[in-house]
Amino acid sequence: MKHAILIPALALMAACATTPSYGPAKSDRGEGYLSQQIEAGRYRVSYTDRDPVRARNMALLRASEITLADGKDWFEITHEGADSELSGRSGGGTSVSIGGSAGSGGYSGVGVGIGIGLPLGGSGSAGMTTHTMEIVTGAGPKPDKGEAYDARSVDMNLRVTSG
Repeated sequence: MKHAILIPALALMAACATTPSYGPAKSDRGEGYLSQQIEAGRYRVSYTDRDPVRARNMALLRASEITLADGKDWFEITHEGADSELSGRSGGGTSVSIGGSAGSGGYSGVGVGIGIGLPLGGSGSAGMTTHTMEIVTGAGPKPDKGEAYDARSVDMNLRVTSG
């Protein structure tokens, strides 16, 4: 019976040990988050990780932290996209970007880009995905839009998976 409890506990510890912990990036293309205030109540947030789903979730978590620190209740994603390195070569290869946006008046757009990188040196970041989003923060009732998120709910739900 002790082994039935011990084995899942060890598996959970191993999973947390192999997943990088949530935190700021040490460089522009390093794992972790980067954030920048663009103007009052508007921010650009990105998260780089080897797992594209985790990159988006952790960018959402960072957006919720910024919103709450701003004293606001919700945030709306006005633009987002992901940039993934598909090559195993250090410093070069191809990348694919997909982005979307929603604007006022019901207008929206989606774009796809393909790029080629040249191996000019550096440490490279093969296999990494950077998910970037631009957000607007707000107070009061959350807008009834698919791009709007309750900051406290996002923070509570995604903090559990942040490693």
